[in-house]
Amino acid sequence: MSALTWTGLLAIRLRTARGAALALGTLVLVTAFLAAAFPRGVDAYETRGVRHALGAAPPEQRTVEISVARGDVTAADPAAAYRAAELGRQDRAIRRQFEEPLRVSGDQSLYGVRTTKALNARDSWLPRPEGPDPAMSLYAVADLARHAILTRGRLPRGAASGAGTVEAAVTVSTARTLGLRVGSQLHLPGLTVRICGLLTPHDPDGPYWAVDPLMAAARQDVSAGTPPQKYWRAGLLLSPQDGPALTATEGEPEKFWRYPVDASALTAQEAPRLRDRLVSLEHGAALAKVRGVAGGGALADSAVDGLLDGFARMRAAVAPVIAVAAFGIGTVAGIVLLMTGALAAARRGPELALLRARGASLAGLTGQLAAEAGAVALPAAAAGGGLALLVVPGERVLPSLLAAAGTGLLGTLALPLRAAAAHRRPRTAARADLATARPSRRRTVAELTVLVLAAGAVVALRRRSTAAGGGVDALVSAAPVLIGVIAALVLLRLYPLPLRLASRPAARTSGLTGFLALARAGRAPATAGLPLLALLVALTTASFGGSVLAGIATARDRAALTAVGAEARVFADKPLPAALQRAVAAVPGVDDAVPVRLSVQAADDGGPPLYLVIADPPAYSRLARATGLGAFSAAQLADPGGDRPLPAIVSPRVLARFGRAPMALQPEFGQLVIRPTAVRTDTPAQPGGDFVLLNARSVARLHPDTYADPANGPTLLLLSGHSLDAGALRAAVRAHTPAAGPPLRLALRSAERAALADSPLQQGAERLYTAAVVAGAGFALLALLLSLLQAAPQRTQLLARLRTMGLPPAQGRRLMVLEALPQALLAAAGGALVGAAAIRLLSAGMDLAPLALPGASGGGALGAVRLRTDAASLLLPSAGVVVLALVVALAQAWLSERRRESAELRMGERP
Repeated sequence: MSALTWTGLLAIRLRTARGAALALGTLVLVTAFLAAAFPRGVDAYETRGVRHALGAAPPEQRTVEISVARGDVTAADPAAAYRAAELGRQDRAIRRQFEEPLRVSGDQSLYGVRTTKALNARDSWLPRPEGPDPAMSLYAVADLARHAILTRGRLPRGAASGAGTVEAAVTVSTARTLGLRVGSQLHLPGLTVRICGLLTPHDPDGPYWAVDPLMAAARQDVSAGTPPQKYWRAGLLLSPQDGPALTATEGEPEKFWRYPVDASALTAQEAPRLRDRLVSLEHGAALAKVRGVAGGGALADSAVDGLLDGFARMRAAVAPVIAVAAFGIGTVAGIVLLMTGALAAARRGPELALLRARGASLAGLTGQLAAEAGAVALPAAAAGGGLALLVVPGERVLPSLLAAAGTGLLGTLALPLRAAAAHRRPRTAARADLATARPSRRRTVAELTVLVLAAGAVVALRRRSTAAGGGVDALVSAAPVLIGVIAALVLLRLYPLPLRLASRPAARTSGLTGFLALARAGRAPATAGLPLLALLVALTTASFGGSVLAGIATARDRAALTAVGAEARVFADKPLPAALQRAVAAVPGVDDAVPVRLSVQAADDGGPPLYLVIADPPAYSRLARATGLGAFSAAQLADPGGDRPLPAIVSPRVLARFGRAPMALQPEFGQLVIRPTAVRTDTPAQPGGDFVLLNARSVARLHPDTYADPANGPTLLLLSGHSLDAGALRAAVRAHTPAAGPPLRLALRSAERAALADSPLQQGAERLYTAAVVAGAGFALLALLLSLLQAAPQRTQLLARLRTMGLPPAQGRRLMVLEALPQALLAAAGGALVGAAAIRLLSAGMDLAPLALPGASGGGALGAVRLRTDAASLLLPSAGVVVLALVVALAQAWLSERRRESAELRMGERP
């Protein structure tokens, strides 16, 4: 064939099959977009995660500090090494040593000279809480004027060389604490400091001030002697020109340079290189270069590498869980693309067989089909990949381009490869019915291979767990997909059997629709099993992913409940105001407000302390039932009367430590003799602790005076209800907080729940997993829709013929539904069962703690979070398949009823 002929045939084909070309292009575009967006989505949430890990850390943990002690200064003139000009020159040289991706925030950097040993101020007028003199640290730092507002006086000026008096500024907070003012003089060993100005920091929480809090405010410390005594510590801010003056003191001065790490432009891909740079700066070649500038004894220290290690551990723990979603959605999308090619090859089977019979070569036929598919698939894949690059933020481009290119290649080759396999040699027309088709030996070998891989993946996942670390294992991540494929292959082998069994009794009935529907389902081509394969894999993936998301939500709910013990918790170090209970009980959404006396008792066995919980049994039992934390009956704590031991509900650890024998406790009310009568793992007042729960009425009967004393009132208030008004609750707590005394504290379950999901790494991974589940469900419905539309023309013609013979419209609709139901019901039931089986098989190896709980790289405080079956995730996708099959069948019957039989029977002819 000439090039012109090939081009002409391609143009004719695309013009005559516009609908098929449009459908293929849309499918490839969407698939390429998802494939290209996935790696960029991973990059985006990992980048947000590493920036959050560094940005949320305290300032002292995200800085690089270089210091040179006085003993390591080896210059001929030691005082010259401490001059401001020399320190500034070294600062500029050190900055040049930092290589990408180590970026520092220049406006928050700090360098100068400081004393490492505090100098005691002997002035008698300074405050001394318990006797010791206040201890002063001296800082001769640069850029003080740029980071503070002068409130009173002026900035310090450099003193003459050898002068015994220097000027210093202090912050307003330090001056207020120590009673300093402009003109005050402090006499330190070897130096006199005169206060010349009061400052207010521009950004007290920024790295310039917050890394060393003494610069911004005085604080109270405790001496190491016996007995320990409280004393004040404060920082005095000198002129940078006075660095040499500190060498004359006993403060052991050192030069230092502090550089906050700028993470605003850091990406997840740069994080390992940044850690390597920091390790080299602390212990390697970069430190040698810095010592060449700052001095041979220079030391570098930073906690940023530890933060990056924590991020890397979390990233490694989350990656295997996300890989399960990636393998699932990728496999489903690939199967749908292959199924599209196979259905197209089956639809064009007579045409291709005729071309082969008339002498068309297999290579030429395959090339022509590849050109037809490529003319649609490759531009669509390019458009989908380009759209993902524009819409989805991310750093790496190559993985997205490769994913889009792979999608386009698969869309191009699916049809020609299937056609080449079916038409390798010309053969006589023969019907390959699904009910009578016999699997070939090659298919059997392939199925056994997949079975072995699936078994190996399940065993590996159960042994390793997704939280074991070590990166992503492709075989382990593909375990749910392999289980779905195995189940689909088994159902494909079993599918013809019920059709053959059901068709025999249906043939002996007088009705038409049942027999005809079963006969047509059994005479469907063997390629009709491909949609079933796609449906089962997609449903398994969607069900498995939905259960993962449900398990994450359940774990967070449980963790929040364990942290609070109820919907809300109001507590204080002293008894709560009596009017507080009435105020919070009136807040909208509050069903019950239960006051609790909670005291800590030292244990006789030297073990952990016991938490004594005293509450009203009816109200507390309602709360326990509402929260699900150690539900019990109020009758179990009934007052026995007299001097008999009080019944108590205890935790398992208390029972293991002390047994069921009576034991004496000595709370503030007086002695109580108790006997454990029931065991509960949790209780709302102290979830998971070593608790002893008693009846408040029994305690009041035994010690009426001390129990009624307001000083022994409830210190805890637990609230139950639904949709609590958090604002009104906070307002009620603030209104009843005493002006003097310890503040009332409020903990909300909803706030704890929200805090568990505030990590960008976890949020991004969860959103990506949700998108993968939704996409998998969408591909499942698309597979069913393609299979139904493939046979739509034949079904429409059948209905037209039957209507000419007198078939009523109702029976026509029934026929369409019965014909579509076998495959849809099999896929729906199989998908739900296989999804449940996959969850059961793989739950032991799936730890969801890294996704569910912040900072849990392999099980949090609640232990490993295991995958559990979620009924909605199993049933909703399967029900959607059945509903879609019914809707398509009824819609096709409805459309067919409104067209004339002559038009239906002449369908495919051209005037």
